[in-house]
Amino acid sequence: MSVHTIILAAGEGSRMKSNRAKALQRVGGSSMLKKICNTAGSISPEITLVVGYDKDSIIEESKSYPFNISIAEQPKAIGTGDAVRCGLKAVNNASKILVLYGDVPLIQKETLEQLIESSDSGLSILSTVLTNPFGYGRVKKDSDGNALAIVEEKDASDSEKEITEIFTGVLCGSRDVIEEGLKAIGNDNAANEYYLTDLVSILSQNGIKIKTYNASNDEVKGANSKEELAQLEAIYRNMKSEELFNQGVTIADESRLDIRGNVTTGRDCSVDVNVIFEGKVSLGDNVSIGPNTIIKDSVIGSNSRIEAFSHIDQAIIGDDCVIGPYARLRVGSKIENTAKVGNFVETKNSTLGNGSKANHFTYLGDTEVGEGTNIGAGTITCNYDGKDKHKTIIGDRSFIGSNSSLVAPVTIGTNATVAAGSVINKDVPDNSLGFGRAKQENKKDWSKKKD
Repeated sequence: MSVHTIILAAGEGSRMKSNRAKALQRVGGSSMLKKICNTAGSISPEITLVVGYDKDSIIEESKSYPFNISIAEQPKAIGTGDAVRCGLKAVNNASKILVLYGDVPLIQKETLEQLIESSDSGLSILSTVLTNPFGYGRVKKDSDGNALAIVEEKDASDSEKEITEIFTGVLCGSRDVIEEGLKAIGNDNAANEYYLTDLVSILSQNGIKIKTYNASNDEVKGANSKEELAQLEAIYRNMKSEELFNQGVTIADESRLDIRGNVTTGRDCSVDVNVIFEGKVSLGDNVSIGPNTIIKDSVIGSNSRIEAFSHIDQAIIGDDCVIGPYARLRVGSKIENTAKVGNFVETKNSTLGNGSKANHFTYLGDTEVGEGTNIGAGTITCNYDGKDKHKTIIGDRSFIGSNSSLVAPVTIGTNATVAAGSVINKDVPDNSLGFGRAKQENKKDWSKKKD
């Protein structure tokens, strides 16, 4: 079955009070448009974006999407029916058309798959049930449960106003059926616009059986203002927290956890307050994440502990490690089993070997540290000469004294020691002591000379 998705993203969203297109407003760390594209793209990579306001920004962002994106422009905002018609022109071949919205980002893949499957008769629409449906188009059905029409609030009779099932605007159907229906939609209304909702009554009158598939309120909620955007953020946060609960994670307060990507976990993990997960994060068993921590695109092994206020970005952490508090692991950091990175330690493109420790106030850049080595407080690997970066290698079971500067490229051997306060710019052999500092001199009566 070939499915082509048309996503309507031409809206300005004047109530957003923003210079950006409404679909580019962000929820959960990415634009609403990217979220719905990712969901649609997981079903079929063929996607057409209907653009209008701020079209250049939408086109530019869509270039990074890993799907077959085509662009259709709606020259004038004259209704959703016209927008779908513009999008249909960019579709070459498809047995089914799925219509989605750039400002309705939280629909789940499983919901769309069920909607697509239920459209085999020609058309299926996505609906939801509201306790208070005032202002929304009601789904009027026949005795068999097929949709006959979408009745707007102003046109509804008293009995029709009792209907609580409303149309979300999302639909799926065969291309031929949708195309024929679009041709019949008119603009004889106060706004002179072409409404996609009219498609239901037109096709029903033509004998098409229109199925409905019901979604949760949260999935189909859109955002037209910053307040509604915040509501979407809360819904998304709850959805992602529920995923972690289902994996057996203990969360201190789900209202203070942000998941801006996908997190997979082992058993018995715990997450404290004000934690942000971004991108793809993997946690082993019994991992503890302390408060006010940011973890992005990283892997953390079993029984490891991430202490408060740590930032971890594109790093690999082994089993039984302790990171932080106030540690920063940057791109390319690899912390091997039982190693420790302490407070105010920063690493980048570096490996800290099994059982090694950098406990305080240290920078390790472009560095390889062997097993069982201790890096003293205030140590810096000076990896950048103003033009190029160079590597520092430190062997197994070595000791780097406090306040040392290792000027790369340099190698510190196995079982070697660097004396505290040294500037080392030559290799230190195995089993050797390296020191490089000015000889201390004491000036007597110095304090008197300052008077």
